[in-house]
Amino acid sequence: MVYSLNTTIATVINVVYLLTLIFLMVCIILFFTFKKLYIRTSTMAVVMTLGIVTQGVLLNYFGIQFFQHIFGKILSIINLSLWFAFILSFIIASLDGKFKDIHYSNLINRFGIGTWVAGTSINGILFYKQFFQWGFISVIIAVINIVLWIIYIGISVKTFLEISRTKSYRNVHGILLLTTVSTQSIVLLLNNVFKDLPVIINLSLLLIGFCFYLVCVFLIIYRYIQSSWSIESDWNNTNCILHGALSISGIACLVTGLISIDTIRLIWRAALIIFITVESIEIYRLFKRIQHYGFKKAIFIYDVTQWSRVFTFAMFYTLTSLIHTHLFIGSIVIDTILNAGVWVVLILLMFELMLCFSDFLKATKQSSRQISKENKVSSPF
Repeated sequence: MVYSLNTTIATVINVVYLLTLIFLMVCIILFFTFKKLYIRTSTMAVVMTLGIVTQGVLLNYFGIQFFQHIFGKILSIINLSLWFAFILSFIIASLDGKFKDIHYSNLINRFGIGTWVAGTSINGILFYKQFFQWGFISVIIAVINIVLWIIYIGISVKTFLEISRTKSYRNVHGILLLTTVSTQSIVLLLNNVFKDLPVIINLSLLLIGFCFYLVCVFLIIYRYIQSSWSIESDWNNTNCILHGALSISGIACLVTGLISIDTIRLIWRAALIIFITVESIEIYRLFKRIQHYGFKKAIFIYDVTQWSRVFTFAMFYTLTSLIHTHLFIGSIVIDTILNAGVWVVLILLMFELMLCFSDFLKATKQSSRQISKENKVSSPF
C-alpha cells in the first residue's frame, strides 16, 4: 500500500515536471516565432555546457539526490527547453531560406553543426534519466540523432577534403574537434538509452572518434606551425576542445567497458597535460589581450565560442570524478581538481551566462527595432 502510494506520488510529480517542460517549450515557440531569431551555428554549445554541468559536474559533486530532486529537475527542464528552442531556430532559418547562409556557406563554421549532435545526445540522456517512464522518447531522440550524426560526418569529411584541396589550413581551429565530441557523445547516448549495445558498434564509434581527433590535431598544429599568427587575435577559444575532446573520449571508453582502465588512465593524463598547456596559453593570451584591447574589450565581450571553455572544463572534471580512484597520482592534485574544480566551473558558467544574457538583450532590442521598421514600411498608413 505504501509502495503504491509512493509510486503514484512520484508519477504525479513527474507529470508536473513534464507539463512545466511543455509549457516552457510553448512559450519559447511563440517567442522565437514572433522575434524570428536566427542563432549562430555553434549556439547549441550552450546546451552542451549546461547539460554536462548538470549531469557531470553537479551530479558527481552533490550526488544523485541533487540530480533527481527539484533543483536538478529544474536545470534539466531549462536545458531541454533551450535545446528545443535552438532546434526551432534552425527550422525557422530553413523555412526563411537562410539556413545555408547562416550554417553552411562558411567552410569552417560547418563543423559547428557538431554541437547539434552533442547537444541532442546530452539532452537525450537527461530526458532518459529524469523522465525514465517515458524512455521511448529518448529512443526516438537517439534514432534521430544517429541520422543527424551521419549527415554531419558526411559534411565534415567533405569539408576536410575541401580544406585540403583549397589549402585553407590558415583558418582551422579547435571547432574541427567537434567531429570527435559529437561521435563520442553518440556513444554515451546509445549506451544510456539502449542496453547491451553490440561491441562492434561501440568499438567502431570509439575508433572513428579517435581517428577524427588525430586528423584534427594534425591540422591545428600544422596551421600554427606553417602560418604567422598573433596570440591576441589568432588563438581561438575553441582550441580548448583539444583537451575536452580527449576527456569525453575517456568517458566514452569508460561507459562502454571495452577499454582497459590503464588505457583510460593514459587518456586522462594526456588530457591533463594538454589542459595545462592550452590553459597556460589562454592565461598568457588574456594578459596580451588586456594590453592590446583594454580590460573591457578583452574580457567583457561575448562570443558563442566561449562556451567551449566551460564545456571542456566540465568534461575534464567529469572524467576525473569518474576515475579518480584509479589514478596513481598525488592526492593533492586529485583533491584540488575534485573540490576546487566544481567552483571554477560554476564561476565560469555564471560569468558566461551574464555575458550571454547581456548580448541576448541587445540582439532582441535590435530585432524589435527591425520588425518595427518593417511594419512601418508595409503599413498602408
